[in-house]
Amino acid sequence: MKKRFKNIFKIGYAKWWDPYYQGFAAQMAFFYILSIVPLIGVLSQVLGLFDISVDYLREFISQYVKFEVAEILTEYLQSSNNGFTGVVMALIAIWAASRGQFAFGRIANYTMTGGKTTGGYFKERFRGVLNLVIMLVTIVFSLVVLVYGEIILKTLFGDFVGDNFYLGLRWLVAIALYFLMIACNYYMLPSERVPFKNVVPGAIFASIGLLAITWIYSKYMVLVASYNILYGSFATIVALLFWFYFLAWVMWLGLLFNKCWIDAKKVEELETLFEESEEEK
Repeated sequence: MKKRFKNIFKIGYAKWWDPYYQGFAAQMAFFYILSIVPLIGVLSQVLGLFDISVDYLREFISQYVKFEVAEILTEYLQSSNNGFTGVVMALIAIWAASRGQFAFGRIANYTMTGGKTTGGYFKERFRGVLNLVIMLVTIVFSLVVLVYGEIILKTLFGDFVGDNFYLGLRWLVAIALYFLMIACNYYMLPSERVPFKNVVPGAIFASIGLLAITWIYSKYMVLVASYNILYGSFATIVALLFWFYFLAWVMWLGLLFNKCWIDAKKVEELETLFEESEEEK
């Protein structure tokens, strides 16, 4: 295993300097900014079908994102009920919100296929839309579990389910769905699929990394950042851009870890075959 991680570091270091990756995080941050409003609009409408107030989502965001970032996201939640009615508008919003998935899909293709950026525009956009729908379903299911999970468990099992058990179970389910959502991005977005087990290492890395970078950035926003002084009324947009920029880097590093993990396994297999052939001689 030590040798494998050494090979992973060597392969990753070589790929790090690929000029294609210079500036990709800024591109993804831009597309995520374009996607955030229609995404929240669709999400608020879907939550309405389950009679779940957007206050639950607002409270969840406020736990992990502070100050300027939380303010702009909660503002979008407050106004998202206006204009996102009807099936046609929902479909248009989903298509618009899939831009971020589409951008990441191009990066995933280039990384996993060794230089191929796309399998066709409409095919990649459809794959981005499908991945976005899965992400929305996962988020909605997580919120349904958080809101109605205790009622469902007590209806099924009565007093056998204690409050501590439910509290642990609902966060365990939420963490599992969070990991699954990231793993689906790594599995579905590349045009050339790899076995699901090969995306697990990078998904674990990204799951931890996204939480860590969000926590660190929230502390940075409190202690260091002075966007209001520099950017005035644009401070909230700049704060979001920086946050998405760092998240894009973490998502790519998880993808790169998967690619390096696969390549390192191939190097080990070739070395084993070479050693066996030498022994036969």
